[in-house]
Amino acid sequence: MTDTPPDRLSVDPDSPYYDETVLARDVGVRFKGAEKNNVEEYCVSENWVRVSVPNTKDRHGNPLLIKLTGKVEPYYRLPAKH
Repeated sequence: MTDTPPDRLSVDPDSPYYDETVLARDVGVRFKGAEKNNVEEYCVSENWVRVSVPNTKDRHGNPLLIKLTGKVEPYYRLPAKH
């Protein structure tokens, strides 16, 4: 495993971009230079994040997500286990 998080990652287990082993290392995301804690999915190459809106649900009862564009910088908060 490298010290660079993947280009695209999602916390939704139904997504094709979900990776439990990567998420176990606690991925952090800086968006436009600010630390974001409500990121549900990101894509570095396309410069966007999907963040959840607090206290708002979609028609299926899932958290409402909005897509924001800008510079995305993912990083690992925990070191790799050897």
